[in-house]
Amino acid sequence: MKRWQWMVVAVVVVTAAGLAWTFLPTAVQAPVARGPAPTPLGWQAQIETAAGDGVDGLRDGAGAQARFADPYALALDGNGVAYIADAGDNNRIRRLHPDGRVDTLAGTGEGWRDGPALQAQFNTPSGIALDAAGNVYLADTGNHRIRRIGTDGNVTTVAGDGQPGFADGAALQARFDGPMGVAVDATGRVYVADTYNDRIRVIEPDGNVRTLAGGDAPGNVDGIGAETRLDTPVALALDAHGNLLIADLYNDAIRRLSPDGTLRTQVVGGGVLSGPLSVAVTHDDVLYVGDINGKVVQVSPQGHQVALAGVAPQPRFARPSGVALDAQGGLYLADAAAYRIHRLRAAADGSAPAPAVTGPAPDAPLPATAGRWPLAPQDGWHEVVGTLGEVRGNFSGESRHHLHGGFDIRGDVGQRVLAIADGKVDSAAASWAVGGQGEGLALGRLKYIHMQVGRDPRGQPFDARWQPLLDLDGKLERIRVRRGTRFRVGEPLGSINRMAHVHLSVGASGFERNAVALGFTGYADRFAPRITAVELLDDLDQPIRAAAGGRVPVPRQGPGVQIVVEAWDQVDRNLPRRRLGAYQVGYQILDAQGQPLPGYEQPRFNIVFNRMPPENSATVVAYAPDSGITVHGSAVTRFRYLVSNTVRDGVVETGRWQPDALPAGDYVIRASVRDYSGNEGVGARELKITLLP
Repeated sequence: MKRWQWMVVAVVVVTAAGLAWTFLPTAVQAPVARGPAPTPLGWQAQIETAAGDGVDGLRDGAGAQARFADPYALALDGNGVAYIADAGDNNRIRRLHPDGRVDTLAGTGEGWRDGPALQAQFNTPSGIALDAAGNVYLADTGNHRIRRIGTDGNVTTVAGDGQPGFADGAALQARFDGPMGVAVDATGRVYVADTYNDRIRVIEPDGNVRTLAGGDAPGNVDGIGAETRLDTPVALALDAHGNLLIADLYNDAIRRLSPDGTLRTQVVGGGVLSGPLSVAVTHDDVLYVGDINGKVVQVSPQGHQVALAGVAPQPRFARPSGVALDAQGGLYLADAAAYRIHRLRAAADGSAPAPAVTGPAPDAPLPATAGRWPLAPQDGWHEVVGTLGEVRGNFSGESRHHLHGGFDIRGDVGQRVLAIADGKVDSAAASWAVGGQGEGLALGRLKYIHMQVGRDPRGQPFDARWQPLLDLDGKLERIRVRRGTRFRVGEPLGSINRMAHVHLSVGASGFERNAVALGFTGYADRFAPRITAVELLDDLDQPIRAAAGGRVPVPRQGPGVQIVVEAWDQVDRNLPRRRLGAYQVGYQILDAQGQPLPGYEQPRFNIVFNRMPPENSATVVAYAPDSGITVHGSAVTRFRYLVSNTVRDGVVETGRWQPDALPAGDYVIRASVRDYSGNEGVGARELKITLLP
């Protein structure tokens, strides 16, 4: 029903005597209080770093200098304070205050202990939520418990007996298996994503635990109660209607559990969204989802998906495992594998967002490996068969499919792969591609690939930490390794598969570092890289042939040319046939007498494999046609670098050498190649050219 008010309105009346005022009562509609503004869709995100310097560690203080170990999830209170579950080696609950200050609310190392907040212990805290009174709830993953930090400063166990398993009933006798998500409604119900039980549970205000959705095996089935199936639910959020939104990781979906107990699939991934890790929901049912490929995706109530970050030109994140909305409509994001907390807000006046710093610090200390190799003997020499940034194909005729993301070490099929550093599983998707050539395991910042994960050559798990999941036909579908599981130096992580080498990479996907920097015992490289050719390509990627006299004619006008340097490298004691890629490749422009032109006094090293770019498209930017290795069908291994393009520091840019500013005449293009040990390339490094009038 409309509400009306009587208001006095002045009306001007024209009479013979002139102007006169008359006052008439009139009915007008009273202003109605407005609700929150509708959430804009597809807004341009300005990414800011709220806290964390990108280095793994523990340090309170000013946000820019603060350090985190595994800031997995976060929640905001009404005063704008962000509560952060910081796992890894910290196992603490941190706070980010509106003034940018970071402090520790609770926790003092890994373990389980209730009591005063700063004396309590946690083991790999993941999801975090607040109730209406300001109590903080945690999914204490490694302890298989749900914990609460009360407003009185005490930590208590809400539910779970500390043993992995499944049991409903009285809270402290109930069992969970690595719970990772938690949410609290207005009535005090605590909802739990019981991750490795593949169930959604609820802790009622009376202390009883019951199961709302999911069954005794992972799967993907909508419906009600025990007939439903989920697969590795990792995060929860409650909407304004009492629905529970679930990031269902291995089903690549956002599921919705209604108050009546019905589970439905609301968002299907595989397009913009891929592998949801975190979810937040606005007052008008717009979703924000952080995914496993480093994107933040906005999903409208109608299901339209748009990437706010993680797709060029916006940078990607390392692992956006936590998202939370602030009062201004901005989004706070926990980038666990980058040790940073970010805030995303709308760019001013629709302008292009300013450049953002994402990912771990490029100069952060590397894992402490003491020079160990991932094969026995760990303190002995092993042959290197691949380096960071080399061109790789796809076994389907494309020789330039992706860049090699790590360091390959030759081994025998079935040989055990050993941990080179103490490590803790920090991802819910720690293993992948079971039975495939690229099967692997992520253990903290280190990835071990091309092995049967957690199994001996006969396929038997090493111990109970490796959980085989079988399909309905009894075939191995996945090896599950719980978040929070620890492994020590020298422990077996798998056995080499038919690829006959182990691939070792350092850093989050898209931010890999050069593993040579780990300093493997006995590794030496005194071999000077070999430069075999320098050439120019025209607009059609065709070589420009030399004219009579041996000089290559180059037009001064037009779009410019591409400069190609072909080179390869080796390391000491490798087989002579084992060609490896270079670390950095560049060029100079010299005059006819061999003197560098201004601006070319030093080589322009545009291709530097110090940090991997996230896009597979970088491969055709770094490498010219006819590049490839014999494993992917090339007749010989050839590394043909497009040095007029840029692939370095994670940046990918196309370019051409444009000589229009130079006068016509004779010049020389000189190639420069270096390996990681600093050896300078030798060989056919100069190309004589003539710039045409």
